[in-house]
Amino acid sequence: VESIIKIVDIDGRAQVKNFSEDIERMLGSKMKSVKVSTKFDYYNSMLVNTMDDDGNFIELGGEFPLEENEHFNNIPVNTMQSDVQVPTNVYNKDPYILNGIYMSEALNDVFINNFQKDPTLTWQYFGSSSGFFRIYPGIKWTPDSNGVAAFDCRNRNWYIQAATSPKDIIIVVDISGSMKGLKMTIAKHTINTILDTLGENDFVNVIAYTDYVRYVEPCFQGTLVQADLDNREVSPLSASVSVLPLCGASSQAATKGQGSLCNQAIMLITDGAMEDFKDVFEEFNWPDRRVRLFTYLIGREMTFADNTKWIACNNKGYYTHISTLADVQENVMEYLHVLSRPMVINHNHDIIWTEAYMDSVLFATKAQSLLLMTSVAMPVFSKKKETLSHGILLGVVGSDIPLLEVMKLAPRYRLGPHGYAFLITNNGYILAHPDLRPLYKDGKKLKPKPNYNSVDLAEVEWEDIDETLRTAMVKGETGTLSLNVRASVDKAKRPMFLTNDYFYTTINDTPFSFGMVLTRGHGQLMFMGTVSVEEGLHDLTSPDLSIAAEWTYCETDIDPHHRKYSQLQAVIRYLQGKEPDLECLMLTQSPLEAYWQAIMLNASGMEAGVETAFLGTRSGIIRLTRYTGMETRVFLTPADKDNLFTMDHFPLWYRLAMENPPGRFLYYMPVEDNDNKDKTGTVGLPCDPWLSSIPSLMWAGIRTVCDCVCVCTSLKQTKMTLMSTLSSLAHKAKKVDALQPCDTEYPGFVYDSSIRETNSLIKCGRCQKMFVVQAVPESNLVLMVVQADCDCSRQYSSITLEPKEVKYNASVKCNRMKSQKVRRRPNSCHAYHPKVSPLPSSLYNCVILS
Repeated sequence: VESIIKIVDIDGRAQVKNFSEDIERMLGSKMKSVKVSTKFDYYNSMLVNTMDDDGNFIELGGEFPLEENEHFNNIPVNTMQSDVQVPTNVYNKDPYILNGIYMSEALNDVFINNFQKDPTLTWQYFGSSSGFFRIYPGIKWTPDSNGVAAFDCRNRNWYIQAATSPKDIIIVVDISGSMKGLKMTIAKHTINTILDTLGENDFVNVIAYTDYVRYVEPCFQGTLVQADLDNREVSPLSASVSVLPLCGASSQAATKGQGSLCNQAIMLITDGAMEDFKDVFEEFNWPDRRVRLFTYLIGREMTFADNTKWIACNNKGYYTHISTLADVQENVMEYLHVLSRPMVINHNHDIIWTEAYMDSVLFATKAQSLLLMTSVAMPVFSKKKETLSHGILLGVVGSDIPLLEVMKLAPRYRLGPHGYAFLITNNGYILAHPDLRPLYKDGKKLKPKPNYNSVDLAEVEWEDIDETLRTAMVKGETGTLSLNVRASVDKAKRPMFLTNDYFYTTINDTPFSFGMVLTRGHGQLMFMGTVSVEEGLHDLTSPDLSIAAEWTYCETDIDPHHRKYSQLQAVIRYLQGKEPDLECLMLTQSPLEAYWQAIMLNASGMEAGVETAFLGTRSGIIRLTRYTGMETRVFLTPADKDNLFTMDHFPLWYRLAMENPPGRFLYYMPVEDNDNKDKTGTVGLPCDPWLSSIPSLMWAGIRTVCDCVCVCTSLKQTKMTLMSTLSSLAHKAKKVDALQPCDTEYPGFVYDSSIRETNSLIKCGRCQKMFVVQAVPESNLVLMVVQADCDCSRQYSSITLEPKEVKYNASVKCNRMKSQKVRRRPNSCHAYHPKVSPLPSSLYNCVILS
């Protein structure tokens, strides 16, 4: 019809290659920003802009201009200066802290220069091994309700992963009679602190001992389990095992395919060792000492301290004395410095990428900060020749990358109404996927789900039964796969059956893999055309046309000058020639305007009852016309996200129409969603519950749809109860209602279009109800005529689409928790270096043998 329009096939292989290369370039620029070398203005972020009673700025405060910045989630920031946060438990004027802050001051100019070169950068930072945290742009730090700054950069995953290679850790805790009261409380806190230093590339188990040994979690007996969030927060152990082979347990488990096969260590938590167990170490760990021993002496008494110290110092470990709860954090973190030494001596600046996370700790008051992001980080070492063999880690430098920005590089218009793109890690965990849904609503607040960053690809792409797709992507392969899938739209009320083509490849120099889905049918073809500047300006400045506000048509982030423009403003200015440097896509529209005007001018052509006509296109444009007298009716408001083009999806009416046969009308009635409650009601339009008895007459019955990223409310012990059964404590852990990950399933009804008409009788007690059902031609409507004088409500309950939790027995739960899915180990491992020399006693509590 239009000579300027052509239909083109979408080449999925070429498209996934182009998208992955764009993502690779973007992430590569972030890696360059952390490859930096490491006037003294020390602004303490807790104290900036704070005055004393005399109106003078307090010490370490000073005047620090802050302005809200949209690029940083509208948080007040200072883009010309970084500032420093120091945890409350660290003295902010300690000479060691001040010296480190002075040393890191040079980073300020580097951060500013990075941001000028790459305006898509967000937060840049340096976390020091001594505890201070330099962040750019500078902010005013908000303490918690008690006025405490509990945030410690050394606890963050980006710091821990960059500072050490992957770890296999066995935590051994003494639960003998002497370990009661405060000692056991300190021991629990020590265990939880150690667990908090582990991530998805690490493996762990916890063992308790008295006169015999038992696993804290029976399910994990005899194995190392991946230290993801789910496994770290399971409840307690018991089973016996010989105490003697503990030194070899880590390597034995790893040789069975379980473990990181890199750093291996045992953490011994006790109030004293009666002997040094030299014969055990000689048999299982010497002379190579591949398994390090770290010992934590609990309590105020120093009984048997020499033995405890000897065990650590003679097994390339570290000894510390923890007498109070306040000592735990600092002392536990020291083991990371010991494990970092081989890497530091090698000067291997390995760049690491974290799993997806939400930075809600840093900006807890800002809902916008609950955005999934990943961090790229790299360790910073001392280069002094005189301390080179000591392997002194100065800290970690890093930057945050919102995953939303990464996924914009695979725009929706290129993927089609049912297509999507996704990213996963080397462990198969999701970084970005439209079905991840990491938040849940708690009242009016959005909160992250308990396991939001350890959701496996197999849990959302559950039609990949043999995990062919997952395995190939985790291994970093490039390829394609086709699957028949069951999908749902409209808050899971409407099921769809689709054939998806998956295209996947790896993102070089990262542990990530990129996947793309095109749905057969509308996902395979695209209209391409051209439009004159005059026509484009006419369309875009017309009030009857809008574009998808969340889509990217022009790259406004490249030049800071362009950031103030909305996408619509940017496109218009580009077409007007006012911003020739903008990179913009050209948009096309069908010439419906004249057609609609002709209908409005011809009274005989207007259909009674029609208020608005509209057209949606794959490019995210909506054009509409309102018939006379209907100009004030609100149409598709921004609050109506389901019916707009958004970052996550095409509109609901668009997606449903795509699966409708051509020439057939689709009627859709939005379901009211008041008070945040899902008003699902009964299936379809009928409201009599007796209809639950007739689905097989005109519907193809119930098809179960699975949802594997849910949370359910149940009685669950709190995290501190991890060790609650270890010492037969008198008090019992309090049980509370808590959210925990779960699987749910719900029914989906599919209309059988081959049945055009049917009628029957339903017996309801003493009466019979007659009904006739007939399909309305060329539509998705069904006409139902029902006899009204017979009440069947007592005999037949309503069929709702409410999800129900899938219950698993104990053995199935156990197998799911400890199942070792295919994963790809990180490329580098620094567990040993022959030139490691003893550290000065001023830095560590014992001599560490090389």
